[in-house]
Amino acid sequence: MAEVKLGPGENFENLLRRFNRQVQEGRILAEFRRRRFYEKPSVERKKKQAVRKWKSSR
Repeated sequence: MAEVKLGPGENFENLLRRFNRQVQEGRILAEFRRRRFYEKPSVERKKKQAVRKWKSSR
């Protein structure tokens, strides 16, 4: 979970920029998109295997 606290004299734009950076580094949006729709376990395994195969062929 991304959490940022407003520092003394810090404006909202800087706070939002820090929050967005934490969300990207934590891969929160990627995880959300992945879990948006249910996938059967067999489909998940096939996707995972395809990624492994693709990475090993690079």
